[in-house]
Amino acid sequence: MFDSPADVTARLAAVDYLSDDAISTSVFLAAALGKPLLVEGPAGVGKTQLAKAVAQATRSELVRLQCYEGLDEARALYEWNYKKQLLRIQATSADDDIFSEEFLLERPLLKAIRSADPTVLLIDETDKADVEVEGLLLELLSDFQVTIPELGTIAATRRPFVLLTSNATRELSEALKRRCLYLHIGYPTPERERDIVLAQVPTIRADLAEQLARTVATMRALELKKAPSVAETVDWANTLLALGRDELDEATVAGTLGVVLKHASDQARAVKELGLPDA
Repeated sequence: MFDSPADVTARLAAVDYLSDDAISTSVFLAAALGKPLLVEGPAGVGKTQLAKAVAQATRSELVRLQCYEGLDEARALYEWNYKKQLLRIQATSADDDIFSEEFLLERPLLKAIRSADPTVLLIDETDKADVEVEGLLLELLSDFQVTIPELGTIAATRRPFVLLTSNATRELSEALKRRCLYLHIGYPTPERERDIVLAQVPTIRADLAEQLARTVATMRALELKKAPSVAETVDWANTLLALGRDELDEATVAGTLGVVLKHASDQARAVKELGLPDA
């Protein structure tokens, strides 16, 4: 997929994802070694966007499994088309095999395994799924195969690039971690966040992008329920352009706090700590 970490940096930059040395090296090694990459960090630092950027940069199909509490095998791996099976049973007296490819419904994990085309498999917010889901992943992540009792073992036609994300709301199992390379992404420095804003919102002035990045960094240092994400910083930049504002003065900050702070208590704290006027 990539020739070197520098190649990762260049190709991700071409699709407007600004990488750093740790990210580029981790992506390169995951691709070179054929290992899944577990990316952990606070919500909104670009973990999901990294998978999208890798897919775009390598012209691969992105297959996404969004994890949530209650996710099961039928939603993650496969299930049988029971209605079609029932109709077949009712329509024929022959002993047709109703557990064949004809009746199989692919879900994201099986789809990624069976794809013959370049594929990026994103297992998003793995920590939100129940512990039992990790058991489904172990075989896939170690051998790149899945077992369907009625059909046998299905090995990957072409290994997908696998990226798992976690917000660290719960500790993932050691068995799962052993199968992955690990990357932690934290909030970017103000300088890097400024560059991200400039890449995502090219019409904004550089000095205004820098003001935004430094103001967001100051907010993140406060004791907030939910710190602003990088995506919300980008939204803030687009907000200023939509309003025709060319300066991030106190009144503008106060009037647009809802773009970056989504809790009333966080807004109140920011107004108090930053000395802002009441909106």
